[in-house]
Amino acid sequence: MDMTNMTLALPEDLNEIMQKHKEIKWSEVARQAIWEKARKLELMEKLLAKSELTEQDAEEIGHKIKYGIAKRHGLVK
Repeated sequence: MDMTNMTLALPEDLNEIMQKHKEIKWSEVARQAIWEKARKLELMEKLLAKSELTEQDAEEIGHKIKYGIAKRHGLVK
């Protein structure tokens, strides 16, 4: 399998943690995380391809969900 290299900029505090754990194959951790995100994006694209919801519909649903959560936590009445 051909591989493409990728360079990442990391915050110093994250780099310090990684340096303490050199036994971890960090490139493999990153590769797995990227695959997981890519699979979720592929699934989302498949689901949305069949959806009749508009972007406005999705925003309205999102606002209703946020309001319900805020109400449950007593942030709104």
